Amino acid sequence: MSIHPFKLLINGIDTVVCSYFLEPRGVTAIDFVKMAEMKEAIRQSKGKIPVALDLAGTSFLLKAYGTSSGYPFVLENEDFKIECGEFNKPNFYVTFRSQALWRQSAWLLHEKFLSWARSAGFTPHRQEALSRVDYCFDYHLPEIDFTEDDFVSRSIKDTQYREAKKVQTFQFGKGDIVLRVYDKVAEIQQQSHKVWFYLMWKMDKEVWRIEWQIRKSILRQHDINTFDDLKDQQGDLLRYLATDHDTLRVPTNDSNSSRWPLHPLWQDLQHQIANLNSLGVHRVVGRPAALEERMERMAISILGYLKSVAAVRCVQTNKAELDMDEALNYLTFKMRQHHEPLSWQDDVEKRINKFRHGQW
Repeated sequence: MSIHPFKLLINGIDTVVCSYFLEPRGVTAIDFVKMAEMKEAIRQSKGKIPVALDLAGTSFLLKAYGTSSGYPFVLENEDFKIECGEFNKPNFYVTFRSQALWRQSAWLLHEKFLSWARSAGFTPHRQEALSRVDYCFDYHLPEIDFTEDDFVSRSIKDTQYREAKKVQTFQFGKGDIVLRVYDKVAEIQQQSHKVWFYLMWKMDKEVWRIEWQIRKSILRQHDINTFDDLKDQQGDLLRYLATDHDTLRVPTNDSNSSRWPLHPLWQDLQHQIANLNSLGVHRVVGRPAALEERMERMAISILGYLKSVAAVRCVQTNKAELDMDEALNYLTFKMRQHHEPLSWQDDVEKRINKFRHGQW
């Protein structure tokens, strides 16, 4: 058995796909005829670059294509991918973005979408219907001391992916339930480029993800149709997945692998699931990391401007050099000339509200 420790870093929902059944209330902010004309114009252009448009105060990119499932329009921003059509049933099919889910949680994003829909002139005429939920546990795992044969799964199909003779992914199942245990760092470097996970983990190596992709039929078997159902039932669903459907074992001489003892990693996983309190429904897991990432980018940007301030000041005063403190003092002096105390707090409050609602 490995002597290297493992540690759970983060856990949460990484993907949500949901159908919304909305009906217009009079004139809406979405002009489907105009969007069709815009989409055709994009198609006619050589670059087929998406067009930016504002719908009910929210910015989107309109894609040049529809979907294979029959939706004529695809709208995207940092929170959502929205497939929609005036005559489709359901008329809105929404994929929640991964970073938005970690930053705001599935429940806040659901409310955010409904709030936007109401602003756009639509109201639900029946409850939403979840189509897919991916839940993951990211572990610091310095050493992999198990193989695909150590997993006991109800899934018949299994797949293993290797690179440079090292396993990067174990996958079990296809369709309704898929378990993937994989090197998340390698996946980021080679495919997704979601480097913001490094800030959440506080590391950038030896992180493996245990992830279940659960589709509609399994959600329905566990009475999960809506976001309220997900809040109430997802604990039982995860316990089923990590206890009855899939386990990781330590091989023994027993011919029945289901009697092998649980691997310590899986013992910890089951323990974490048992101790989850509403699984982060009211806890925004990714927001601190996202805000810290924003702060880092602002600091880097301000530092760049500060160097320009130093350079300009050197030219103005014929000085050979200006250190950072001198440049910062001069910039502070210039900013105070433009500072208006009466408007400061109002402007800060506006930005606070934007950050709290995920507008980064």
